[in-house]
Amino acid sequence: MLPDLKRCIWRWDLRRGIDGLATIVRFQFKLDPYDKNTLFLFCGRRCDRIKALLWEGDGFLLMYKRLDNGAFRWSRSADEAMAITDDQYRMLMQGLEIVARHPISELKETPRIM
Repeated sequence: MLPDLKRCIWRWDLRRGIDGLATIVRFQFKLDPYDKNTLFLFCGRRCDRIKALLWEGDGFLLMYKRLDNGAFRWSRSADEAMAITDDQYRMLMQGLEIVARHPISELKETPRIM
């Protein structure tokens, strides 16, 4: 079962281990790395590798995934930890974009074609 909340964090040095990633979560983003309901996802510069950090109540679980083909696609903002839904997490793991680069916007005025 997936945790209730997933946070994506872009562009961090994936050489960091559990303590280094937990420090980023706590001091850079002012979030609690000991929250049992939050999975923190970290993506490196190359976008083909991802680390996940999860507090299980008795210790941290550190997961690492490297794609042989393709890249993870998400917002490239290093300033915030983006919360994503279960569906967005599944899309991310399948290599789909979770944030549209050019989202469709609602028209302010209806077109006059008739």
